[in-house]
Amino acid sequence: MKMEPVESSNVKAVGHDPATSTLRVEFHKGGIFDYEGVTSEKHAAFMASASKGSHLHKHIRSAHLCKKYECPLHEDAK
Repeated sequence: MKMEPVESSNVKAVGHDPATSTLRVEFHKGGIFDYEGVTSEKHAAFMASASKGSHLHKHIRSAHLCKKYECPLHEDAK
């Protein structure tokens, strides 16, 4: 998923996959999380918000299932 850097003290980058309605959020302090069931409209509202952290907390974290993203290792990296 392509990640887009954002200006935020809390959020480093954001990606969205409309085919699976998955919103991926990377934080400055570490950790990447996937939020399920996030529509393209909700993604657009999040990206347009003045405060990414506040918007995430108020409109996404409270309404969508979340799981920590674990980057799969390539076989040749072992």
